[in-house]
Parts: sequence; C-alpha cells; structure tokens
Amino acid sequence: MKIFRKKSLDKMMLSAQKTHLKKTLKTKDIAALGIGAVVGVGIFVATGAGAHKAGPGIIISFLLAGLVACLCGLCYSELATMFPVSGSTYSYAYITFGEIVAMIVGWCLTSEYLVACSAVASGWSGTFIGILKNAGIVLPKIITASPSKGGIVDLPAILITLILTYILYYGMKESSRVNNLIVIIKIAIILLFLILGATHIHVSNYKPFAPFGFKGIFAGASVIFFSYIGFDAIATTAEEAEDPGRDVSRGLIICLAVVSLLYISVAFVLTGMVPYNKIVTEDAVPAALASVGINWGSALVGVGAILGMISTMIAVLYGQIRVFMVMSRDGLLPKALSKVHPKHNTPYIATVLTGATAAIIAGFLPLDIITNFLSIGTLLSFSVVALAVLVLRYKMPNAERKFRCPAVPVTPIVTIICCIILMTTLKPITWVAFLVWLAIGILMYIFYGSKHSSLENEEDKAS
Repeated sequence: MKIFRKKSLDKMMLSAQKTHLKKTLKTKDIAALGIGAVVGVGIFVATGAGAHKAGPGIIISFLLAGLVACLCGLCYSELATMFPVSGSTYSYAYITFGEIVAMIVGWCLTSEYLVACSAVASGWSGTFIGILKNAGIVLPKIITASPSKGGIVDLPAILITLILTYILYYGMKESSRVNNLIVIIKIAIILLFLILGATHIHVSNYKPFAPFGFKGIFAGASVIFFSYIGFDAIATTAEEAEDPGRDVSRGLIICLAVVSLLYISVAFVLTGMVPYNKIVTEDAVPAALASVGINWGSALVGVGAILGMISTMIAVLYGQIRVFMVMSRDGLLPKALSKVHPKHNTPYIATVLTGATAAIIAGFLPLDIITNFLSIGTLLSFSVVALAVLVLRYKMPNAERKFRCPAVPVTPIVTIICCIILMTTLKPITWVAFLVWLAIGILMYIFYGSKHSSLENEEDKAS
C-alpha cells in the first residue's frame, strides 16, 4: 500500500536542512504572528454576528470556542516540539498516517490559508473604500468590486495582497517586524475600545443573558469559533524559530491566551453597551462606539480593523507558502515551489504563486461562495493533529517531547469530538463544495504526487 508509506523524522529533518531557511524567529515573533492571524476581522465583525444568535450569552460562546481552540493548541504544541519542521499538520500527518493522508491534509490547509487570505483581502478592500468614502473620496465601482458585485475587478484587494506578498518575498525577518508593529497597534486600539466602552455599559443589556438558551450559545460558538482560525499557522514557523522546542509551544500558548482574553472582553463590553438585537452585524465594534457618540473612537477602531486584516493576511499567506514549500520538497507538488532565494532566504516561487493566486481570487471571484468550505478543512486538520497525538503516544512512547499535551488521552479525544460537533453545524452545500475540492487534491496526487514523491524516488533507487 504505497499510498500509506510514511516519511521518517530523520528524512524530514534532512530535507529541512537542505532548504537553508534562516532561524530568526523568537517566541515574541511567533506569538505575534499567531495573534496577527487570529485577531483580525473576527473581533470586529463576528462578535456582532454571534451576539444575534446567542444574545449576551455570546460571552460564554467565546469561552467555549476558546477552550476548544486551546485544546487544539495543546495538541499542536506537542507535535511542533517533536517535529520541528515547516508544514504544520501536513508534516505531522506524513510521519504518523502516511502519504495520501498528508496530501489530503495539505490540500485542506490550502483551502484554509489561501481562501482565507482572499476573503480577508476582500473585506479589507470594503473597509478601506468605506473609510475613503467617509473622507469624501469615492472610487468608481468598476475598479472596486468583483464581477459578481457589478464591477470588473476589486483593485484594492489585489494591490494589498501583492504588497504583502512582496514583503514576505523580501524576507521573514522584515515581515515579522512589520507584523509585530501592526499587532501592537491593533491590541492598543482594542484596549482603547474596552476602556471607552466600559464607561457606557448598562447592566440591563445583559438581561436576558441567554435569550435563546443553550442552543443559542452553541450556535453562537459555531459562528465565532472561526474567529480563532489561523493560530495553527504558528506551527509552520518551526524551521525558522531560533529554538523550535521552546519558542513554538510558548508562542502558541501565549497567542491563544491573549486572543481568548481579548475576544471575551470585547464580547462582554459590546453586549453591555448595546442591546444584542441592535448590534450592527457588519461593523459591530466601531458602530457601538458611534452609537454612544464617541465618533473619534469609532474612526480609530475602523483603522484598527484595517490593520488587523493586514496582519491576518501576512500570517495566512506565510502559512500557505510554507505548506506549499514542504509539499514540494516531498515531491507531492512541483519541485520549483521549494526553491529558496539566494539573497532573501525565502521560498520565492511559492511566495509569488501564493500571492498571485490569492490576489486573483480576491479580485475576481465571488468570495461569499468560496469561503463556505474554508472551515471544514480547518476542523479536519485540527482533528488529524489530535488523533496524531494519540497514535504517537502509542507508537513512539519514548520519543523526546519538550512539551507534553496534558491529560492524554482525554484532551485529544475531547478535541476531536468538539471539532466533529462544529462540523455538523455547517450547511450541506458546504460539504458538497469541500468534497469537490478534496477530489481535485486526490486527482493531483494520483496523476502527479504519487509518481514524483521523494519516497517513490528512493524506492526506485533502492530497487
């Protein structure tokens, strides 16, 4: 059964050494990358959407979603310290379950990172155009909307994607500096909202706390859980971390702790400021400040949303580029994608391909349809990581684990169950779209990956 052949950790590490990526990322850089990925559109928009389903109980929804994300994070931390290579879930699946599962997981990660970047770029464009409009600058619709929305091309979405692609092309050290600065500004603006909003909380707005009962709270959790998507990009930094055994696990845990605290705090203040049924879904946080007359604060938070989306795009682009690079290195995708630039020490062909593809999707395609299946791929990846922790505890009990996931097997099992529950809340059309995407990935493996796999080449040489 060649499709289930596994790659050893030694071979994975040998491949990583040949790539010559610079180890420049510290714990703070990795944590900032994760925070930048997660604290984006979700904290400004998803909070309002979730509140309409759960009422003030959205606070509990964020707590539940945060707990699930933290469970996933604990599983990721163990595997990231065991296998300090780029590729995240893809690499773990290759070592644990075999080649075909790795290909499927890598393809699922592509649906998460690539489509997420395009969707956020489109959202960034809409917010940016809105800010310009408020300043009296109106751009023609023909260059600010996709064909499905009455225009020809969403030019701002394309431009921001290409600018960030160039930054990542130029170098990871420079990219992390830009991202760290943006994250600091973004958190400062969120803290400003919490301080300003706390003075306008009315306790009466918390009653009834759960108008739709536990069903509403769980429905709210399924809506806002995807605000946590992106933290797994941290696992793709392993080859560029100064000390992957220490920095990756610490960065991941710091990221999830900070993000969970911010989300729960924003949900608490937002639902205290505005009755849940009057929260503006599309622009929840800035609109809440405007509703109490703090217009300057509303404008500042709008700028924070713009910056938040930029850091999210940097993180998901980074994650996608590294997944392409590792899959290429293993022969499952064309070898050109793993070439590293001699001057900038970045996988430049994978970077250009990823950025160009994301820009085209953002500029021309109806993202409301494409993003429907983004979440399934993510939840499937989370489930694979949790299952890998269970399997490796049995198959490799004596392997060095600089971070050990606590309460195994309970933690991984609960993680898998939670992911399955969240997947069952998604619409049937979402599953259909995902299965089509999955079929494309399997066909790519049959006609290219299985024939060019590095393990296949080794077997040919041995014979």
